[in-house]
Amino acid sequence: MSVETIEKRSTVRKLAPRYRVLLHNDDFNPMEHVVKALLTTVASLTQPQAVSIMMEAHNSGIALVITCAQEHAEFYCETLKNHGLTCTIEPDE
Repeated sequence: MSVETIEKRSTVRKLAPRYRVLLHNDDFNPMEHVVKALLTTVASLTQPQAVSIMMEAHNSGIALVITCAQEHAEFYCETLKNHGLTCTIEPDE
């Protein structure tokens, strides 16, 4: 066996770091708008999940929307901001 063959076999795929998309409570947007924005932004969410996220943000000030790759997290966060919501991302550690 050549050295090259051994090196190829020992290559381990590293998973892309994951990021949390966080929705922050605000006193401006109606609850229905927040739910609708979540549903149109994150296609994998169901209505009950969107309502639950909205209520968690409303009651505790912040809620986890989704954990995903950084590029997707940035897209979701920007899209939610475009709907007038307050959103941040952070590494999922």
